[in-house]
Parts: sequence; C-alpha cells; structure tokens
Amino acid sequence: MNIQNLEETKEFVEKIVSINRVTKVTKGGKKLSFSALVVVGNANGKVGFALGKANEVADAIRKGLSTAKKEMFSVPLKDTTIMHTITGHYGAAKVLLKPASEGTGVIASGPVRAICDCAGIKDILTKCLKTNNPINVMKATVDGLKRLKTAPQAKPSEKEEKDATARDKAA
Repeated sequence: MNIQNLEETKEFVEKIVSINRVTKVTKGGKKLSFSALVVVGNANGKVGFALGKANEVADAIRKGLSTAKKEMFSVPLKDTTIMHTITGHYGAAKVLLKPASEGTGVIASGPVRAICDCAGIKDILTKCLKTNNPINVMKATVDGLKRLKTAPQAKPSEKEEKDATARDKAA
C-alpha cells in the first residue's frame, strides 16, 4: 500500500460552504458555469479549503474537494479551542477569532463554522467584520488560523519579561 492510498483511507470531514452560478454572456448567448467553496478536515487539527470551478455542480465540488485535500494545513489547538485571540485579514474581510471556555460551542457564521468544525475546534467565539462574502471570510479565517502560535512560539508579555529580569537580578 503506497502513501496515497493511506491518505485516501483516512476519515475526512467534508463541508460545502457555498455554490455559485456564474453566467458569462457572449456573442452566441449565455454560458453557465458553477463554483463550489468546500472545506475538508480531519477534525483533529488539520484543515484545508478550495474553490472548485466547472460547468457542472458535481464536477465543481469534486475539483474543490481534491484541491482542498492537497492544501491542508495544521492548526495549533489547546484542548478544544485555539491558543490565543487573533484577527485574520484578507481583502476587505476581517475575522476575529477568540478562544472560549469549554462548553461554549462554536459561535460563528457559516464559512467560519465550517472551518472550525472541520479543524476540530469545539469552543470558539468569532466575529466577521466589514464583509460577509463567503470566499473572503474563508480566506481571512484561514489567515488567522495559519498565524496562530503554539505556546513555545508565543512571545512573553512585558510583565513576564520584567518578572524574569527581576528574578535574575535577585539570584
């Protein structure tokens, strides 16, 4: 069994966020195509998303799912929530992501909820600022999740630095 077959046997959570019908008017008439925004994750800290485009809805979804599986990334989790508060930006979209205590649940809009569910985030507070375009909100959410830091990477606050220097002087 090669590596590709192992990846296909894993259990993935797949969600379709939106399907758009796109019409292009040409000299010969109107040409219809579809775009599907999909999210894929293993519900354990890995998630990816993609926009699939095709002349049929089923083909657009299939293309989106295969691209999303290829472009998965890891999200640092702290139990059932994220490590710290962060704001993701993309274009006009801003998404505020805040950790929440256990039992709060996912308080989010459609695209953000899909990302959180697929990533395995069970407790989070979010707010979409400026725009509600699903594609831009999704990209802003992913920007925020990619910029999350794990505990060792996080920079100590000024208060912690002062305490550390005071301990060093006392010793």
